[in-house]
Order: sequence, then structure tokens, then C-alpha cells
Amino acid sequence: MFQVLAVPYFVLYQLYTLFLFTKSDIKTTVIPITVLAAAAAPLTNISHLPHIIFWVWFHVLQFDVSNQTLDPEEDEHNKRDRPLPAKRISYRNAVILRWALVPACWTLSACYSLETMYASMALVALTAIYDEFGAHSGHWAVRNLVNALGFVSFEVGASLIAGNDRHFLDNTARLSVLCSAGIFFTTIQSQDFKDVEGDTLIGRQTIPIVHPTIAAPTLALLLQCWALGLAYLWHANLMTTIAISVLSLWVGACYLRSGSVKEYQRSFYLYNVWLTVMHGLPLCWRMTTSALS
Repeated sequence: MFQVLAVPYFVLYQLYTLFLFTKSDIKTTVIPITVLAAAAAPLTNISHLPHIIFWVWFHVLQFDVSNQTLDPEEDEHNKRDRPLPAKRISYRNAVILRWALVPACWTLSACYSLETMYASMALVALTAIYDEFGAHSGHWAVRNLVNALGFVSFEVGASLIAGNDRHFLDNTARLSVLCSAGIFFTTIQSQDFKDVEGDTLIGRQTIPIVHPTIAAPTLALLLQCWALGLAYLWHANLMTTIAISVLSLWVGACYLRSGSVKEYQRSFYLYNVWLTVMHGLPLCWRMTTSALS
């Protein structure tokens, strides 16, 4: 009896371990990219939605396992609930999982289209550049650029899966991905404020560490500029423009007022709300062009 019950327990334990690898990136990556893919592709068949979510999550898992096996000591300071510091998985098994996920991601992507597999291959290559080749610990501009290109790979793959033609992205989808890359390149430092202590210990050069006095003010300004620029680009109506402008001011003000790790964590949650809203703005253009046609 106990042996029979042990099997589902073991499976659930391992599945929860995989979830813990990706837990912190559900809000930062899975949700915003799913929203962008649904708005930009656009999502015309609701049955595609579970495919988008799983594809993005599975590739986030590939990235996170790589990232968390690179420097486990960092998580001892910043994120002790992750699988390695929590001793849910050995370092050796985590490394095996990291490399086993590479062909698994490519195989999954190939089931959709060759173009989706290319996006997956690009993401795996950028993961290696970021982690194994050290871009994560280099100059903040290089780190931001590799991050932005990584998100482009995520978004291209997710948008291909969302659309009716999994071999092609139209001009609106391409422009959406390009704008998203710009957002990530210029505002990805939003996630670094809460990790300053751990990043300092390992010598990482993030904007909040290198430029502590201007990091929050410039981020607040960039959030507002992106909101207004995207509202204009995607032909958002007046009420939508006012709403996202107020949201941008609120998130920027939260960063300016924050001073503790907990406060920066709350600000980062709000940033991800802002990011998700920005990623949904292409839907304004889709709705406008659909009404005119």
C-alpha cells in the first residue's frame, strides 16, 4: 500500500521541484510573454493558449536550471526556497537536468514548426552566453542586451505558437517583439534593486550597484516614456493612455520611495503588472484595424 502511494508522491515532489526552479519567473516572464503573444500574434484560437503557457514555462525552466546551477551560493543569500539551497535536488542532478532540457526544448518546439525550433535554439544559445560564458557578471549594458535578446527569442516562439500560421509573424507581431526588446534592454534593471546585497557579494555589476543615485530616477522616467510612446504607437484611446500613464507614475514613485529589500520586491511586483499591460497594448491596434476593416 505504502509503495503504491509512494509513486504519486515522488512524481508530485519532482514536479513541485521543477515549479520551484521557475516560481519567481512566472510573473516576470511567463505571464508578460503570454500576454504579448496573445495580443501580437494575435491569439485567434483559445486552444492555443495552454500551448503558449507550457512552451514559455518549459523554456523558462531550461534557463532557470542553467542559471541556478551556475552559482548556487548566490541563492543562499537571496533565494533560499529554490531547489538547490533547499536541498530538494543535488547539484549533480540539477546539472544533468540542465543539459537534458536542451534537446527536450528543441523537440517540443519542432512539434510546432521549424521557425519555433529556431527561436528555441536561439534561446538556448543566449542562455549559454548569459550563464556559462559570463554575460551575467559583465558590464550592465552587455547583460541587458543579452537579456533583451533572450526575451525576443521567447516572444518569437510564443507568438508563432499563438498565431494561425506557425511559420510566420506579421508586421504587427514583429514590431511588438521589437518594442518589447527595447523595454527589456532599458528597464530590466528593475529586477536588480532587490538583489543588491547578494549581487554585491558575488561582484555583479548591475545599474543599482554601479549608479545607485540615478538608477531609480532614470527607471521612473523610462517607464513613463515607454508608456506614452507605446500608447501613441498602438493608437490607444485617451482613457487607456491616461490609465497607463498613471500606472507608470505609480510604479516609478514606488521605486523612488523604496529603500529596503521588501519594498523593492513590492515595487518589482508592480513593475511586472506594468510590463504585462505594456505587452497587451498591441491589442489596441488590432482592435482599431479590425473595426476599420
